[in-house]
Amino acid sequence: MFKQTNNRAGRLLVQQSGPDGFRAFIPKKLPPNPPLQYDDELLELLEKARGALGRLDGATSILPNPDLFLFMYVRKEAVLSSQIEGTQASLSDLIEYEDVGKLKSKPDDVREVSNYVKAMDYGIARLKTLPFSLRLIREIHAKLLEGTRGGNKTPGRFRTSQNWIGGTRPSDARFVPPPPQEVIKCTGDLELFLQDKDIRMPALIKAGLAHAQFETIHPFLDGNGRVGRLLITLILMHEKVLEKPLLYLSLYFKKYRDEYYECLNAIRRNGDWEGWVKFYLRGVHTISEQAVEAARSILTLQETHRKQIMQFGKAAVSAMQLFDLIFQKPMVTANMVSRELSLSPPAARKAITNLEKLGILKETSGKQRDREYLYKQYFDIILSGIEDY
Repeated sequence: MFKQTNNRAGRLLVQQSGPDGFRAFIPKKLPPNPPLQYDDELLELLEKARGALGRLDGATSILPNPDLFLFMYVRKEAVLSSQIEGTQASLSDLIEYEDVGKLKSKPDDVREVSNYVKAMDYGIARLKTLPFSLRLIREIHAKLLEGTRGGNKTPGRFRTSQNWIGGTRPSDARFVPPPPQEVIKCTGDLELFLQDKDIRMPALIKAGLAHAQFETIHPFLDGNGRVGRLLITLILMHEKVLEKPLLYLSLYFKKYRDEYYECLNAIRRNGDWEGWVKFYLRGVHTISEQAVEAARSILTLQETHRKQIMQFGKAAVSAMQLFDLIFQKPMVTANMVSRELSLSPPAARKAITNLEKLGILKETSGKQRDREYLYKQYFDIILSGIEDY
């Protein structure tokens, strides 16, 4: 059972006594009090994280079409964030579903990942017309759970019953979030923190604190982790730190999962906000540097393959059209290419064959009909850091 040694971050409140008794944690409102201590280590990590984010903005701006890079990175994040919650769908499954329209296996998992993409896109679009608010968070949650296994977990509504993390019931849980009657106040305090212009705090740190607080409140019956990770990117966009939604920390949180949970619990147990912020800033730095390297690798890949395609003479026109298409849809079939590029079936097959000759496309289905082709080198760059995709 969760035990507390310092009440800087909140307090434990007895909800039930006896053998099945438990205590729920009620967080104090942000910012932390006493204030966050900016020691030399934290300041250095903050500068490194800021620098890496700046390089990421710069690196993606040199890409011929940064939106295509973003298109795939959003999907990588959707897969990773969902996998943290136990979903088994891979990026290959998602791409096949979106590009080819097939659900060979794990249909429920794939739909959940696809919904994450839709929720993310929806949140980014709504930021242009709606202030960062609880309403926005609820709307994103509704999109996330729509038509999935969590569809019966009151999508878009804060919980009215007790939940818990780990264990089989609150009494043996690893952590018990606030009781339902406290959820509205806790989330309201979080909203005020995010909207308060008088709080002097780097936006990067504000996003990190908000993520941890959201995870502690756990205001929904399902989907809290996915919404909480998405909040980091949306806050940084709202605060104008990011021009485009390029920072996604699920890969880092997944790789260092035990440390991630320990840092969150250390906030609740010891009031150790500084330890969490340092862990989070290391993640921002690491993931930003990886994304910069991926952007540079993609630029090199594009330039190399474009030069190779030009050798086809007149046939290079349709081959180049297909090449541009597979940056957004890296898995294609002849019928899809014909439809997307308004090419005759023979012309579509010829374009695919030409890119296959250059090793740009690779046949992956092993079938004689309705064959599927993948731009594997591009796919591998996007998926760098993921062991199984």
